[in-house]
Amino acid sequence: MTVTYKDWHEMLHFALLAYRTSIRTSTRAIPYSLVYGMEVVLPIEVEIPSMRVLAESELEEAEWAKQRYEQLNLIDEKRLTALCHGQCYQQRMARAFNARVYHREFNPGDLVLRKPLYVIAGYEPHFRHLSPSVLFRLHTHVASAHSVISTCTLSIYDHL
Repeated sequence: MTVTYKDWHEMLHFALLAYRTSIRTSTRAIPYSLVYGMEVVLPIEVEIPSMRVLAESELEEAEWAKQRYEQLNLIDEKRLTALCHGQCYQQRMARAFNARVYHREFNPGDLVLRKPLYVIAGYEPHFRHLSPSVLFRLHTHVASAHSVISTCTLSIYDHL
């Protein structure tokens, strides 16, 4: 494999092939099979024919078309199965997240400890580089706040 990491551009094709043909945890399927209804034919299977490639090459055109039509009819079933697996995966992730997170409610005037967030697009707070140990007083401006960070402004609270 790569020892000096200077030939990464030559190994990129192999990494992309491995990523594109691997089974996703959330859907338990390869994205290629969900789109096209059949497993991907690897380049090595073309050079050294596998049983699947040999079986498909010996089929007559009418029989091949019939099998392909049956595969296309099963795509919806595969997609529904993948959707079910995706929903189960989301529930598992939500359960794992909720097991570690404590629900807290903030009211106007409560003291909060602010940690800078850099992921909100278009949001440039003027207190970005303050110390994380500075206390702020919470003031909400929107009656139905979806999220505390995006719907409130924080002002520095004077000495305790």
